[in-house]
Amino acid sequence: MLSTTRRTTLGLGLAALARPALAQSGVELVVHYPMPAFFKDVMEKVATEFQEANPGIRIRYPAPSPNYEEGVQTVLRQAVAGGLPDVSFQGLNRLRVLTERRLPVDLTPWLEKDGGPDARGWSAPVRGLARFGGIQAGLAFAASNPVVYYNLNLVRRAGGDPDNLPTKWDDLLALSGRIAALGEGISGMHFRWAGDDWMFSALLYGYGGRMLTEDEKDIAFNGPEGQAAMRLLDRMVKEGKMQPLTVDAALQAFYAGKLGIFSGTTAYIGSMLRSIGPGVELRTTKMPVIDAEKGRLPTGGNAAVMLTKDPARQEAAWKFIAFAAGPRGQSIMTQGTGYVPSNTLAPTDERYLGAFYRENPLFRPAMEQLPISQPWYAFPGTNGVRITDTIVNNLARVVEQRATPEAALADMAQEVKRLLPR
Repeated sequence: MLSTTRRTTLGLGLAALARPALAQSGVELVVHYPMPAFFKDVMEKVATEFQEANPGIRIRYPAPSPNYEEGVQTVLRQAVAGGLPDVSFQGLNRLRVLTERRLPVDLTPWLEKDGGPDARGWSAPVRGLARFGGIQAGLAFAASNPVVYYNLNLVRRAGGDPDNLPTKWDDLLALSGRIAALGEGISGMHFRWAGDDWMFSALLYGYGGRMLTEDEKDIAFNGPEGQAAMRLLDRMVKEGKMQPLTVDAALQAFYAGKLGIFSGTTAYIGSMLRSIGPGVELRTTKMPVIDAEKGRLPTGGNAAVMLTKDPARQEAAWKFIAFAAGPRGQSIMTQGTGYVPSNTLAPTDERYLGAFYRENPLFRPAMEQLPISQPWYAFPGTNGVRITDTIVNNLARVVEQRATPEAALADMAQEVKRLLPR
């Protein structure tokens, strides 16, 4: 269990992108990315350093998408209407729908250059995060898994031990209930249930479950593992006294010292360090163990996808993708967000993140969970976004105590089954 009482200087800032006019033969790459709250500063710094190293290539960012769901919808619309970007950073669980429409350029030939992918830090598991339909649809840029954030000031007030924080959900819920009992507008915990199905899959995988059957023709999340996951969500409300807050409201409460425990992506570390008030002593831990043998966690994040079909532009696009997903680009990304690097050279090399991980223990739990991480599931067919909405809507019914875990899961299963390809 790891802590820091000082703020980490991330040193990213807003980087100016203004550069001299390119030569007539220069290339301007249009690069789309999502979630500017996480990535704006990072992407500007990546572009600045890339352009310095490649003066014949300029990066232009159109308006970013607020989330992965709108990001994939934007690209799907552009594929029909025209105006596709040269490169797009897409959520790992949305690559499948792009691949089924044959939009990504297969990166396999590019990866085989310059000694091959392993020598450049792109291991088989990393490549597997963005491999669909028999092609390398993208190259992982930012990877994440869920961690738990604690306000140690509230933990102490509730009688908890900062040096022995919960490793089981039963103990976490009990601690949350005691924090909530402090009063003064203080809430015990928040589990990021809204937005997408990622954190639900963390509970489902934690019990050893899966979303669909192996042949993907039927649902599997309504079995014993899914039932246990929904009951645990219900216990968070009843025993942990979790309020039905939005993610943004929960984060603001945590920053202000009014929330004791926040469970969500490791990518929040950067914004946590920039935003927490002086009364918050921050600590991160791994997610509580559910099933020590079968339990797994989902890998979230996004991958760089090449969309341009122009051979000359593809050369420039690959250079940008390779830089962003290479050790230097991954160093910029990790230090600015909290995401786990998707390049094996970055975490151990002293030129990149070797010293960083030693000096910044908040970032370590996510790295330590990599051995039990598996890909974020991508539903087949054209209804992936609707399926996600269905899952989230039924999770909300449990969190808001409008339905029992059993009823919500039954309705979720029925609707998702209807939305699967026939």
